[in-house]
Amino acid sequence: NNSLKNFKGTVLFTTHDHQFAQTVANRIVELTPKQTIDRYLSFDDYMSDKSIKELREKMYSVPA
Repeated sequence: NNSLKNFKGTVLFTTHDHQFAQTVANRIVELTPKQTIDRYLSFDDYMSDKSIKELREKMYSVPA
């Protein structure tokens, strides 16, 4: 993980590993057919941000 943290270029990755995402990521880009969220935050900060939670609820809502 340190090699990726210290790398000065761009690394695009997808993961289901919470610790890896928290350790390596400094920007989160979430893509759905409805919208894109792009924030320079750690994974934990991204997941706990209230405004992002509201956006995600709208992005993933299913019309009645």
